[in-house]
Amino acid sequence: MTETATVARRHTMAPVPYRVLSRVAENRDSATLRLAPVAEALPSPAPGEFMMMYAFGVGEVAISVSGAPEAPDATITHTIRAVGAVSRKLHDAEPGTVIGLRGPFGTSWGVPNAAGRDLVIVAGGVGLAPLRPVVLAALRDRHRFGRVTLIAGARSRDDFLFNAELDDWAHRDDLEVHLTVDVPVQGWPGEVGFVTGPLRRLPLRPGLTTAFLCGPEVMMRNGATELIRKGMARNDIRVSLERNMQCGVGWCGHCQLGPLLLCRDGPVVGYDAAEPLLRIREL
Repeated sequence: MTETATVARRHTMAPVPYRVLSRVAENRDSATLRLAPVAEALPSPAPGEFMMMYAFGVGEVAISVSGAPEAPDATITHTIRAVGAVSRKLHDAEPGTVIGLRGPFGTSWGVPNAAGRDLVIVAGGVGLAPLRPVVLAALRDRHRFGRVTLIAGARSRDDFLFNAELDDWAHRDDLEVHLTVDVPVQGWPGEVGFVTGPLRRLPLRPGLTTAFLCGPEVMMRNGATELIRKGMARNDIRVSLERNMQCGVGWCGHCQLGPLLLCRDGPVVGYDAAEPLLRIREL
């Protein structure tokens, strides 16, 4: 093995220290961390890509990027749901805490490739985090896209991420926002039910629309099925798939889904590739 290859491998697998600049509690179990490099800065991740985040002394976990694309100050933003020991440690990290990052890894949403088309963005629960960069990218270059629609669902009003931002987006003239909850409460002004409700009523231009879906697999299957019924091609529907990613570079095989290694071939894939895999329960 050459010295250059050794250096490249060590760099790929060694965490780079980043410091928490700010922490915002989004809801009862999710928080958004804005991170800045302590010294060396990693490449800016594209919407849809993920980083391996290392909580020193605890472990490492794959987390999608939830911040604005190509932040000018080299910061990277992640929204983390506390579901295990590593994610809980990261979720609880206060400003000043140093954590490790590797990446970026995986495939992106390919937002620039959707220029000139309508965008339909469908998020379920914490799936709004990986899709937030899509919304921000579309709004940053709003003139490049046609109609932009965001449909976001959550279990209850208190479970939404980015509440202040969602309110701002709902008042824009150039972005159509539909929010729906499973469990209504008194005073809830939005819709009740699954994201397929507003999606079913949404008028589409099938050949001129790109859809982005992220959330529970059943939500993505049902949402994609509804879009296909409306005439959309499967390769115009993009989904983000989640599996147990441990290396980030396709070595360990833990994230295998059929013929795909999702850390390398995903997490974002066209529904033409995802549909047959999601039909198989064992996968």
